[in-house]
Amino acid sequence: MSTVEELGYSNLDYDEIVFPRLGIDVHVNPTAFTIFGVSIQWYGIIIVSGLLIALLFAFRNMKRIGIDPDRATDGIIGGILGALVGARAYYVLLNWDSYKGDWKAIINTREGGLAIFGGLIGAVIVGGIVCKLRKVRLLPMLDICGVGFLIGQGIGRWGNFTNQEAFGKNTDSLFCMSGGRVQRWISLNYNATFSYDKDVTLDPAYPVHPCFLYESFWCLLGAVLLFIAFKKFRKFDGQIILMYMVWYGFGRFVIEGLRTDSLMIGNLRVSQALALVICITALVLLIVQFSRVKRMGSDYVLYVNTEESKQLLAEADERLRKNKKNPPAEPVETDSQEDETTETDTDSET
Repeated sequence: MSTVEELGYSNLDYDEIVFPRLGIDVHVNPTAFTIFGVSIQWYGIIIVSGLLIALLFAFRNMKRIGIDPDRATDGIIGGILGALVGARAYYVLLNWDSYKGDWKAIINTREGGLAIFGGLIGAVIVGGIVCKLRKVRLLPMLDICGVGFLIGQGIGRWGNFTNQEAFGKNTDSLFCMSGGRVQRWISLNYNATFSYDKDVTLDPAYPVHPCFLYESFWCLLGAVLLFIAFKKFRKFDGQIILMYMVWYGFGRFVIEGLRTDSLMIGNLRVSQALALVICITALVLLIVQFSRVKRMGSDYVLYVNTEESKQLLAEADERLRKNKKNPPAEPVETDSQEDETTETDTDSET
């Protein structure tokens, strides 16, 4: 295995990121800009961008699953809030020794510290409750979210790139990377990493696995495949979210095994274990549900084909037509109002 220096890159700056075998050398300041004394991080900008693109996809395809976008809006807002709280809570709780007693640090997410599994759990719980209250069918809603999750995660992982985090063990592969922050992290944390993985190979002089890149590629590829399945091969409500769980769970299980910053309980990589459980559980449910739907034959009806869905979509279209036909009237100032205003202004000046 060649060192970073042997590959032609030495004395890396703190914000320098290199992919030696690809000839890529960039400088990325995690702070995008500062406004009114507040530093805005690329991490946050990228996470929000991924979220907005996922939302755009969801709303453009909402009627494909038989759901009125207007009724679903509250559920999506609830899901977003639940995701933010859940992602941070999951990360903080599993790193409690680093956060206890420092409430400002707990809510400071500008430099990272959001756990995807916590975000998914929070989104499903809070979004599911709001959907129940708004009478929005949960399984079709989750199907559209399954593709959206992969879009958001695939884009959001590049926030880890700007922070030089979510990397793995030393490697000499084509996509190996290094950076000033990566080398510093390894120098400060190697002993802690070595304590839970006796087989780890981690040295700041050597390049590492860009795990964020692997996961981004895996998620975006999954988004394409699941969208194809969503359009052409969806046989039952809940199918796409189960496929998402299998796809993401398997990929995360493999990639998490390469990482050196895993959230730990004792010697257990929490996210890797959870990913495996999710993958296997979803695979079993997929097989069971496919068998059930096959036995039911034409008796099984997707929600989009039910009378309830058709009625709700028809009502939504009718509201839209009425709004276009009768837009809200703009207030018109009358002469008396102008005279009254002028008179008031004169009195004020007097």
